Amino acid sequence: MSTPAVTVHPEQRVAAAARGMERHRVDRMPVVDEEDRLIGVATRRDLLRVFPRKDDEIRREVTDAVLPRVLSPTGPCAVRRDGVVTLAGRLADRDAVALAVRSVWRVDGVVGVVNHLTGLTDLTGLTTEAGPGVSPGRRRVP
Repeated sequence: MSTPAVTVHPEQRVAAAARGMERHRVDRMPVVDEEDRLIGVATRRDLLRVFPRKDDEIRREVTDAVLPRVLSPTGPCAVRRDGVVTLAGRLADRDAVALAVRSVWRVDGVVGVVNHLTGLTDLTGLTTEAGPGVSPGRRRVP
């Protein structure tokens, strides 16, 4: 268990609880009331039961409807498995990476997004790369 415990409240949306699990990399979260008293435990499996969409259906929506709206047609590939979408590829800039991740999070049935996208931006003549493991304030020059 993590310290302090990562908890969820019963009035929170299921998608928010699933995102919290993914963000904190936990498989279960204590459910607490407004006075932080334990009233139950939510597991990843419990939350996935709420999303009845099939893998292929989510993959189709992400690749055919969501990503083409925010990226060029030759954008990244998206693969869904157990509610988690993995994005991989190289985009024009960091803003496109952030927009793609936010857009995929909004798809029903998505409980997590693994971002392996990189963005190239030409600032002051230098090519910089932003991607996984690079904080927004830092630049890596290839």
